[in-house]
Amino acid sequence: MSGLITAQLLFLEAEDASRPIRLYINSPGGSVTAGLAIYDTMQYISSPVHTFVLGQAASMGSLLLAGGEKGKRFSLKHSSVMIHQPSGGASGQASDIALHAKEILRIRDVLTNIYAEHCRKEGESLEDARKRFTTALERDYFMTAQEAQEFGIVDRIVERRAKDETEEAEEKDSEKSE
Repeated sequence: MSGLITAQLLFLEAEDASRPIRLYINSPGGSVTAGLAIYDTMQYISSPVHTFVLGQAASMGSLLLAGGEKGKRFSLKHSSVMIHQPSGGASGQASDIALHAKEILRIRDVLTNIYAEHCRKEGESLEDARKRFTTALERDYFMTAQEAQEFGIVDRIVERRAKDETEEAEEKDSEKSE
């Protein structure tokens, strides 16, 4: 799935890099590496990516929501967001288990830094944002749309789609033809 999403992001940018891309998210989460591939592609392309949570944005879904264009991260009124630290499991020799644990801790730091970078509150230092997310990521942290907005993951809660220029132009064209 992540390969398809990254390909679509790259295609849409190639079609018109100035046009915003809307990424609609309803996800319980998933693979960290797949999620980071999507996140990195969102950051790589020059098109602004507007993110919308419809239902839930949990785990890696919440990271993609947070990684959208600042000011253009939206949530529907009754959607929810959940953040937490990565999990994993390992079996085998103690030295292999230690290597896996070290990698999970490294990924936790990467995710914490991404959240902190994108979700800093006005006047909050990056270090304070890191501390806030380090604490919040210790356990599953469920938020309503309003709480996610207060936490800095969502910029605006929407109840009805605003008409964009394309829709308005289509309406004017249909009125002229009547």
